[in-house]
Amino acid sequence: MQLISRAWLKLAVSLGCLAALTAISADVGSAAKAGAAADAKRIAIVIDDLGNNMAGTEEIMASPVRLTVAVMPFLPTTKRDAEWAHRVGHDVIVHLPMEPLRGRRSWLGPGAIMTDLADDEIRRRVEAAIDEVPFAVGVNNHMGSKATADERVMRIVLQVCKKRGLFFLDSKTNYRSVVSRVGSELEVPVLQNQIFLDDVASTAHISRQFELIRKQATEQQTCIAIGHVGIPGKKTAAVLHQAAPAMPSDILFVRLSEMVPKTNIP
Repeated sequence: MQLISRAWLKLAVSLGCLAALTAISADVGSAAKAGAAADAKRIAIVIDDLGNNMAGTEEIMASPVRLTVAVMPFLPTTKRDAEWAHRVGHDVIVHLPMEPLRGRRSWLGPGAIMTDLADDEIRRRVEAAIDEVPFAVGVNNHMGSKATADERVMRIVLQVCKKRGLFFLDSKTNYRSVVSRVGSELEVPVLQNQIFLDDVASTAHISRQFELIRKQATEQQTCIAIGHVGIPGKKTAAVLHQAAPAMPSDILFVRLSEMVPKTNIP
């Protein structure tokens, strides 16, 4: 921290200039805060599956820390949830339904990105999904273990993201995902999920996952984790409300957009 010089102190005192001292102190305080923020470890919690008035939605919106909410397009509360999240200070991203390796198409919801679609139809569906979710700053995949491993499909999806100025969060539902590689080629910012909070919908498991998040952030400086509304929603929200304020003071909860390297934003 830069110290207040004696010359400045002498000038301030001799002139009775309280404003000068206040300004100097504010500058020093701001520098200290900026330095602390730069050194802080960062956690971004993403909550998937909003848009259908799912259990836990209200509790998630009232989170004690800033979150990122992933809102599915074309559902009854899509616009309400996106606007609500934006109003209370959370990031909003499009939770884009994408084809899985296994599972029913009916689980995906409307406008899903399927690997048997023509290029133009994929592009049209991605554009329509983005238009459907107000205040979106990024996109992530809902399911998508098959689609995210398909280079043709992901090239189109990421081209649309680049055109619209959005980043992409790879939920990592398939370790064979091509998202990072194709995103790098296209110069589209790509982030990756590291931990699923509530893949087992029990309070004990979600609490253990929060400890893994703390450990990851401590060791690697950052951690991105995904939870859900719906079946585990109220439990996830309850653990979040309890665990987040108890994190060490050198760990900050941030919006996902704050994890995007500034130099990589198109």
